[in-house]
Amino acid sequence: MSFAVIQTGGKQYKVAVGDEIAVEKISGDYKVGDKITIDSVVLKDDGKTTEMGAPYIKGAEVEATITESGKLDKVMVVKYRAKSRYHKRNGHRQPYMSLKIESIK
Repeated sequence: MSFAVIQTGGKQYKVAVGDEIAVEKISGDYKVGDKITIDSVVLKDDGKTTEMGAPYIKGAEVEATITESGKLDKVMVVKYRAKSRYHKRNGHRQPYMSLKIESIK
């Protein structure tokens, strides 16, 4: 079974054809159903040979389709300083995209 390790949003993901992964929102004007190409492939394995990039493999790319786009659950951020009457609360919802891997080239 072939797989690849891609890098997007400052994180690395091990993917194979047919996998569905949730990644940080990719900049650009993309909507659900669009096909995207990720060319930052760090490692590629086809079952017989393994290719490693330094830092990326030239000419390698992973094609994916956006299946979902939205925001994750809210995370509360609290800052507090004891004995100084200082406290702040903020909420944050990280935008994400769900990708279905179509092919590894």
